[in-house]
Amino acid sequence: MQSIKSFILQAIALLSLQSTLPAQNYQPSAGINARVEALLAKMTLEEKIGQLTLYTTDWGSTGPTIREGYKNDIRSGACGNLFNSHSTTFVRELQKVAVEETRLKIPLLFGFDVIHGYKTIFPIPLGEAASWDLDAIEKSARVASAEASAAGLNWTFAPMVDIGRDPRWGRVMEGAGEDPYLGSRIAEARVKGIQGKKIGDPDAMLACVKHFAGYGAAMGGRDYNTVDISEKYFREFYLPPYQAAVNAGAATVMTSFNDYDGVPATGNKFLLDNILRKEWGFEGFVVTDYTSINEMVNHGVVANEKEAGELALNAGVDMDLQGGIYQSYLKKSLQEGKITEKQIDEAVRRVLRLKFELGLFEDPYKFCNAEREKNTLLAPAHRAAAREVSRKSIVLLKNDNNALPLRKTQKIALIGPLADNKTELIGNWNGAGNFNDCVSLKEGLQGASLQYAKGCEVEGTDKSGFAEALRIAGQSDVIVVAVGEKAMMSGEAAARAHINLPGVQEELIMELCKTGKPVVVVLMNGRPLAIPAVAEKATAILETWWLGTETGHAIADVLWGEYNPSGKLPMSFPRSEGQIPVFYNEKNTGRPFDPNSKWTSKYIDEANSPQWPFGFGLSYTTFSYNNLKATPETAATRGLAAGKQVKIRVSVQVANTGKVAGEEVVQLYIRDLVGSTTRPVKALKGFQKIALKPGESREITFNLTQDDLSFYRRDNTFGMEPGAFDIMVGGSSSEVKTVRVDVK
Repeated sequence: MQSIKSFILQAIALLSLQSTLPAQNYQPSAGINARVEALLAKMTLEEKIGQLTLYTTDWGSTGPTIREGYKNDIRSGACGNLFNSHSTTFVRELQKVAVEETRLKIPLLFGFDVIHGYKTIFPIPLGEAASWDLDAIEKSARVASAEASAAGLNWTFAPMVDIGRDPRWGRVMEGAGEDPYLGSRIAEARVKGIQGKKIGDPDAMLACVKHFAGYGAAMGGRDYNTVDISEKYFREFYLPPYQAAVNAGAATVMTSFNDYDGVPATGNKFLLDNILRKEWGFEGFVVTDYTSINEMVNHGVVANEKEAGELALNAGVDMDLQGGIYQSYLKKSLQEGKITEKQIDEAVRRVLRLKFELGLFEDPYKFCNAEREKNTLLAPAHRAAAREVSRKSIVLLKNDNNALPLRKTQKIALIGPLADNKTELIGNWNGAGNFNDCVSLKEGLQGASLQYAKGCEVEGTDKSGFAEALRIAGQSDVIVVAVGEKAMMSGEAAARAHINLPGVQEELIMELCKTGKPVVVVLMNGRPLAIPAVAEKATAILETWWLGTETGHAIADVLWGEYNPSGKLPMSFPRSEGQIPVFYNEKNTGRPFDPNSKWTSKYIDEANSPQWPFGFGLSYTTFSYNNLKATPETAATRGLAAGKQVKIRVSVQVANTGKVAGEEVVQLYIRDLVGSTTRPVKALKGFQKIALKPGESREITFNLTQDDLSFYRRDNTFGMEPGAFDIMVGGSSSEVKTVRVDVK
């Protein structure tokens, strides 16, 4: 009886969830399906398995080369896809082997990690998320896709949509931060930018949503670590961005290294079949992360690699990235009856459909136009786009005494290990970018009355450069000090237990602060940092992340006030590592924080609140919020009881109360005061980025739907419950106006 009840509840949850999903998933055309079936009928088992195999070239350490064994695998049909192969010359050479030296002439897919630009490097994804500008983010992905496809590529392993709440985890740099709503909207924008108007356009690629699923919840923030969260929490806080990307039409999905509910994601049928395919209707193909089939042996759920391959295929994995497991063992597993040829055929269908959709059978060299490559990479329009996105990504964290913007009449001491640096500016996961193409901060400030001293290195204990830094600081009107991380300090396999400024950089800042001159700290990093002393002592702080090719120009635009900073944090900055994870949309406790009572949820040696919260960011102007109203539509009164859709119209008057024009991100949050399961104290449900002139005022409206008020209830169904809701609108998660509505 209990199992029947559980089945019914799951079915209800599935139906209610599906009813809210837009039907935009990747859908193969009927004509392509017929061509796939005709080709599939001609294929040997070995050739089928070859289409499920993805190998890397040796590019990266030895230039554009490929080991001879892999070339032979292409010739025999045992390898149908390659990654880390780019540039039209190299791609054409390898594609020629596939379509001129094989029996069936099936073209290769060419994949690459184009994470935040191919040659023109944009801000790291976490930095772009700080822009809260969906059009700018889509444009960034569009430029990256245009450049990469001009260089022979047709597939990118992006976007990464993992929710990241632990800044110790280095891969937060690749995502959109801590919030599922913001993450979902950015996931949609990136998929649209990568795939363009339609799959098969010569200036677009296949997107690959990663890492499915829950990779960002790794315990201790340690990369590749285990994940253990409840299904309700998983569905509410971690799954939404993946689902949004799939609904936006993402063609492929990559599995994650972690386990979920005790089963590695690469062998997890609940994730790959139940959720991804059956609930969400995904019809593209699933690829593993690097050797993640092999690694299931280490997880301890299979005894050997052959069993790992069987677990992966049975779970729904279509393509094996670099592990060679499918190529080595699937034939034997089929002979033993551990898998079926029907399963292999279905996986091959998914891969072939996308090769046909890309138009590779008509023209296998369509992404190999050398003239287009020459004219596209680092085009002036692309650099201009990078500059625009970069300055939108900068967040002003502090600005005491209006130290910023700088005046060009001021004498500036430019100090710090990243002030005249290019090597770190393209950050981690930098595509085919070259740091020599970057504009340094020092170059961006050319024309100013400027003296420069390095002061110290990013790492190490050498303070011998302090004296020169202090000397030029004494001759200046204002000090600009550029500090942060090296590019490889954030990203994959770059977890940090201590997320302060490395080396003696903080000591350098403290010495500069003692001069009594205004000290403007420019942070260049891939994750939130814990820097309470800097937060207290510095006069002004700019979070600039790693901005890429146009770094110096973008930061200079903000420092001079030629662009008024508009970025807002997509991830909270902790005061200390002991607070981690710290995020805005936490749930309440039975003993919520009370500063006047010891017996409540708090630290005895640290504040509960972060240094800077989600959604925070200052401007050179100020904004006021007034006349907040939230009104359930008349037709929706007692809407739930009448079976009607509930809608709430929210309006607020936002005014620029300062002296310069500026952009503001108007953020809308809700709180469901009583639910059948505990609800977060705040949940982002909408935002709008607006531009206002000095003295200008505008009414901003939002329309909350029933879906916005819904959640996974006690019986695991997805829907809303009647009751009181707090509607909150403001310029950050911590500064809001609130109005209460009652939905009956």
